[in-house]
Formats: sequence, C-alpha cells, structure tokens
Amino acid sequence: MPATIRPLAEGDRAIWEQMFQSYAEFYKTSVPEGGFDTVWGWIFDPENDFWCAVAENADGDVVAFTQYQLMHRSLGGGMTCYLSDLYTLPDLRGGGVGRALIDYVREFAKARGLPNVRWLTQEFNYPARRLYDTYSPKSDFILYNVPV
Repeated sequence: MPATIRPLAEGDRAIWEQMFQSYAEFYKTSVPEGGFDTVWGWIFDPENDFWCAVAENADGDVVAFTQYQLMHRSLGGGMTCYLSDLYTLPDLRGGGVGRALIDYVREFAKARGLPNVRWLTQEFNYPARRLYDTYSPKSDFILYNVPV
C-alpha cells in the first residue's frame, strides 16, 4: 500500500488518540490518566526531543504512526534515535506502511548524523518481527523493567 509519511499535525489529535489507545491495548496496558495530554505535549514542545510521524493512505486517512526520540548512548559517547512506538491499523499490516515509517525515522536519524535507530518489541510479536528482522537480526540484550 502506498503511504505518505508526514509529521503529526495538531488536527490529528482524535485519530492519534484512537490509535495510541489501540497500541496500548495490543501490549495489554493502558494510557494513564493525563497520558494522552503528556505525550501530545512532548510531541509539540520544540524543546523536547520527541516526535511523531503518521502514515496517510491515498485518501488522506491516517492509518499508522510512529513516535521516536533522541537517546544518550554512553558507550558510544553520543546520541542515537530510539523508535518508541510503531502502530499500523490491523487490516493494513504487512502492506509496507510499517516499513515506510521505519525508513522515515532512519532518514531522520541519518540527517542528524546519528549512528542508528533502536527499538524494542515483544519476543512473541512475530508479525512485527518479520518486518524488523529484515533490518537486522535481534540483539542478545534482555530488557528489565523494575518498579520503584
């Protein structure tokens, strides 16, 4: 499916919220109270290194989004780009929209002289991993998430 990738716009709030909620549900979590406003604020705060891009179909409908940010890389002594979130409407998965969004973020990183783009996914997210594995084999790192 051909898609046009562009930065999230102020007028996209309703569809972004719907897709962000669906994204949270996919990962069996929820957006906390005030969470939509917080993330929306990060995206549109020029002092915050956090962005969102959306994919539009030929009719101009938003069908996917990705959110990404800068991340310090202490061992490399610089910054890298961390792809935080990627969501495509379920009936469009496997059609090239996710790849178009990843490539958009890769171009963003390249234009800023960043060495790579990183992201996480769940071990059993096999449909997404089929796409991700075309970029690079999965790493040997394991994520720990410790509540405080």
